[in-house]
Amino acid sequence: MMNSSTEPARSDGLAAEPLSSVYELSDVTKVYGSGNTLVRALDSIDLTVARGDFLAIVGASGSGKTTLLQLLGALDRPTTGQVTLLGRDLTTLGDRDLTRLRRDTIGFVFQQFNLIPTLTAAANVEIAMATRTDSAHQRAERVSELLSSVGLADRAHHLPSQLSGGEQQRVAIARALANRPAVLLADEPTGNLDTQTGSEIIELLNQLVESANQTIVLITHEPAVAAAAQRTISLKDGHIITDTHD
Repeated sequence: MMNSSTEPARSDGLAAEPLSSVYELSDVTKVYGSGNTLVRALDSIDLTVARGDFLAIVGASGSGKTTLLQLLGALDRPTTGQVTLLGRDLTTLGDRDLTRLRRDTIGFVFQQFNLIPTLTAAANVEIAMATRTDSAHQRAERVSELLSSVGLADRAHHLPSQLSGGEQQRVAIARALANRPAVLLADEPTGNLDTQTGSEIIELLNQLVESANQTIVLITHEPAVAAAAQRTISLKDGHIITDTHD
């Protein structure tokens, strides 16, 4: 199974019950600027993301979707309200703890693939495990497992320049999964791909949800991509205006 996560420890030493939700957002507001330049990017957002959700966030430019993804990724803090990830209140954590949380709990996939051009596909995946104490053999096994899971077992030793756009995004997804994150956050993952290749990437994400119960949150402006998700949230002027499930 590709997805596992560390649950909050219990003081009595017993294993904690698995949490049914990955994220809990309560009355979250994010404000930029002040006075006449004040922008309320998010306004009193309440949101729960369950384990195994495949959630698409849609909205026009300026609707707040990027700000929301940044808060979910522990890359920014709300002005007011609470953002909880696996039972931990992100608003109370220091920068070092947030860095560790991002490394161990969140996988990021971007519109730009962000692969290192001088490294092979395998090395691009393995570099995500640089801070782990696994042996070289364990890392190699994990890389092989991940590249196989995204259909690139035979492309492990190719450089990014030798891969198609879709193959590069598959490597990026494998890299994002390297540390078995509780949640995968994808920012316009099909934005640089043609329609057919984009559909294949979304199908891959759906397979991760179905086979590994992987929680995925993605931003998209493409209706077909949003339609492929199990759940879609529409944002407008910092508010959730619709929240639909299949």
